[in-house]
Amino acid sequence: MRTRPLKVALLGCGVVGSEVARIMTTHADDLAARIGAPVELAGVAVRRPSKVREGIDPALITTDATALVQRGDIDVVVEVIGGIEPARTLITTAFENGASVVSANKALLAEDGAALHAAAEKYGRDLYYEAAVAGAIPLVRPLRESLAGDKVNRVLGIVNGTTNFILDKMDTSGAGYSEALDEATALGYAEADPTADVEGFDAAAKAAILAGIAFHTRVKIGDVHREGITEVTAADIASARRMGCTVKLLAICERAADGASVTARVHPAMIPLSHPLASVREAYNAVFVEAEAAGQLMFYGPGAGGSPTASAVLGDLVAVCRNKLGEATGPGESAYTRLPVSPMGEVVTRYHISLDVADKPGVLAQVATVFAEQGVSIDTVRQQGKDGEASLVVVTHRAPDAALSGTVEALRKLDTVRGVASIMRVEGE
Repeated sequence: MRTRPLKVALLGCGVVGSEVARIMTTHADDLAARIGAPVELAGVAVRRPSKVREGIDPALITTDATALVQRGDIDVVVEVIGGIEPARTLITTAFENGASVVSANKALLAEDGAALHAAAEKYGRDLYYEAAVAGAIPLVRPLRESLAGDKVNRVLGIVNGTTNFILDKMDTSGAGYSEALDEATALGYAEADPTADVEGFDAAAKAAILAGIAFHTRVKIGDVHREGITEVTAADIASARRMGCTVKLLAICERAADGASVTARVHPAMIPLSHPLASVREAYNAVFVEAEAAGQLMFYGPGAGGSPTASAVLGDLVAVCRNKLGEATGPGESAYTRLPVSPMGEVVTRYHISLDVADKPGVLAQVATVFAEQGVSIDTVRQQGKDGEASLVVVTHRAPDAALSGTVEALRKLDTVRGVASIMRVEGE
């Protein structure tokens, strides 16, 4: 083992960063044995230097992150501050000054991953980001390395713990959305501003990263169709139960059947209770990967939190440090397929549509005519009537999403349709 330590700069010392620092200190001997050289925390960039950070030498604390990454003696920069700037500039500056980078920044990678990979390649550095998707679950590296010789056709999963907790509570306790969100906030699963989670932005960033790696093409967060869970009601959950389903916020990345394009989408969907993802409870994550040779693979575990995310960061740190010692770099961006990302309208899926209609003869015939005119086949219909009003639940066969959306718009124009109570896709069958 070489005696000169590899120096690590830590950008950010919040929940994840402080746990990374703690593990580096308490497991220093084990990390050194696994890497082949000791690792040394050489500096920690923070915004509030006066805050007490247990276990971290105050002399390492700095507010000048730029100076830290420009030092020239730093071997690896660990970026856990999040956001687009200053993270983007700090990472590229680190590359320019000789450091490889380990990042947990899903938003930046989903928005500007191609440019970051190009900068890493230009300067001969590593860019690792296992912690950016699904916390402690090993997912990025299996896609990027273990399945490098296979053809991945689909990635389907639950990649946001906050929304899964909320939907699980709505399902198991009968709570409404607001009540379940309040519980998630009280337990620390939801931020004070939960928008990124409940509106699907967090899951969409992760879907973009997964699609890019899985299909060897460039997918940005703007390419991902996104819907959140704020419109999911207790009635939707109950209706799913009657169908033998549950509701989950899914990230779905697919290669077209002809291989000429890909799609990436995030939205709530009903999935059968028999599907393995239906049993993923509380704040856990799980992802299915369907590959041509390997078949179906499932990855499951805690998708967020200080310790799980720090575990993924440290795993990347060990890999990058080993590469440093071997004067090599790991896999970079693989985007050789250059496949276009198809719009949501071209996705073939199923709909569960709940309508409030007048309870009189001929209504069902009118509704069926609209479906036929839009070229959408009906699978099942369930109708309940009382006091001149009725609810009509229609589940379709598979059809292009554009045709299904067109059907819903046409239904809204019928005089006998009082309102479209809910629309939800059906997946996982």
